Amino acid sequence: MDRTSQGARSWKQAAGTQFSCEKAPALGYRGMVVTNHPLASAAAVEILAGGGNAVDATIAALFTLSVVEPMMVGIFGGGTALIRLADGREAVIDGLATAPAGAAPDSYKPVSDSWPDYMETEGRANAVGASAVAVPGNLKAWCETLERFGTLDLATVTEAAIRHADRGYRATPYLCNCIDGTAADLVRDPEISAIFTPGGTPLKPGDLVRQGAYADTLRLIAREGAVALHGGGLGAHVGEELTRAGSFLRTRDLIDYRTVDRVPVRGDYRGWEIVGTPPPCSGGVHIVQMLNLLEGFDIAGTGFGTAEGVHLLLEVLKIAASDRRASTADPAYVDVPVDRLISKAYADLRRPEILPDRANVFPPRVISTESANTTHVTIADGDGNIVTSTQTINSLFGARLIIPGTGIIPNNYMYLFDPHPGHALSLEPGKRITSTQAPLILCRDGRPVHALGLPGGPRLYGSAMQAVVNLIDHGMTLQEAVEAPRVWTQGQDAEIETAVPEAVRDRLAAMGHDVRPVGHVAGGMCAISFEADGAMTGAACWRADGTPIGIGGGLAREGTQFWPDYRRTAGI
Repeated sequence: MDRTSQGARSWKQAAGTQFSCEKAPALGYRGMVVTNHPLASAAAVEILAGGGNAVDATIAALFTLSVVEPMMVGIFGGGTALIRLADGREAVIDGLATAPAGAAPDSYKPVSDSWPDYMETEGRANAVGASAVAVPGNLKAWCETLERFGTLDLATVTEAAIRHADRGYRATPYLCNCIDGTAADLVRDPEISAIFTPGGTPLKPGDLVRQGAYADTLRLIAREGAVALHGGGLGAHVGEELTRAGSFLRTRDLIDYRTVDRVPVRGDYRGWEIVGTPPPCSGGVHIVQMLNLLEGFDIAGTGFGTAEGVHLLLEVLKIAASDRRASTADPAYVDVPVDRLISKAYADLRRPEILPDRANVFPPRVISTESANTTHVTIADGDGNIVTSTQTINSLFGARLIIPGTGIIPNNYMYLFDPHPGHALSLEPGKRITSTQAPLILCRDGRPVHALGLPGGPRLYGSAMQAVVNLIDHGMTLQEAVEAPRVWTQGQDAEIETAVPEAVRDRLAAMGHDVRPVGHVAGGMCAISFEADGAMTGAACWRADGTPIGIGGGLAREGTQFWPDYRRTAGI
């Protein structure tokens, strides 16, 4: 049973939207793993069961996801990790991608100065192919994180990933749907097509997926570490191949890449401490901003999924989106007003702009088109170490090619830079991409109570905020909080999941929202709750192949042994 179920029935009494959970939570005491693929969860549990800590398990899960969720994450991508160690220390590891040194603000030719094609460029040069590839940070970040905070070696934590790449795994319907949606691009590259669209036909559920060249690359990394890509022969080969294919990226960019240690963003919501990732991740900052705005309203009394409650969510989403586009970017290039954005005073200033019965306008400057295709893991061990980490190659299958001879699917992170010069998010050499990634840890009285995160591009941080509201205001169980219907807007369409009743959607339309019913908002959330007695509940939602696995039991009682009958003596 979900140990976070206090008040679970009360939210339904005031709700305007009812729903049933499709998945069940997991319970454990010695460890909890939640990833968006069952094989990745199994790989992480194997590490925990073998004596590794949450960091070891996280890196094992991420390498495995790069094999079994290849459309979402890879060593040539970028991401962030929020880590809380058993002794209370915290760390944010920024492994986000950067623009190559040879890129310039006018490297691409925009096709439009207005939405919806504002971010598009001639020939889709910033979105597909080698010209869309940014300098990756994932591999370096994973290896450094393992070395600093883990207990096992790289060969051990990559073992499962190598096995699945070499021997193969069965394609899930989720993977096949992603292949179907990108097949027109995948078939243009012979190496990626040979794996996912062999003979021009997309894989079907249950087909065996083998990635032999990638297995060899992982074996090389297991021996040499991140230097294989960032300074070694693999990196030299990759640089040459991408240069030949028209990329801005050079081998020197891989050598010069550095991860960044950052200080978490902290906020307070109704007595709960919210800990998140700082810029260039915008999720932590703007989740705290939105919660500050909502703190002035009786969210619980308004009820989950009512027109009035959804209206408030949409309005704070619009305010945060407007501020994000105008000010939140790589702090090495843009002076991000973090303290002001997360202050209660700023929320008090903006809150009167929210009209109780009518949609307001908070004009944006540019529109974010960050990809919704990402992955997330949330992992904890029995000693109190917690990792919540979001990783991506940006769009589905990144740049939609494989670097010849390596099995590596590179990112298309250049699509996140504004192709118009002169804005906060504009392209500049060496600049880090801006992401809405929002790994979160929620604490009460200094103790971690929830850790969560999810994929979902620009919809990601709004969905994480709604999970916080579900837990704190509505008193949902963890499973309910991750599966609850979501909404999203940046100031244009109001995307409302179809689980929200038509009557509620009609009422929102009457209030001035441009309602667009959608099947889902953002991706599969991975969350863990922690009880004071050491119990952990893990939950994943229906929006991905998310699988929680908990560890109970443990080793034999100290001093216990098995002996043959003839060796028994009196008193034993």
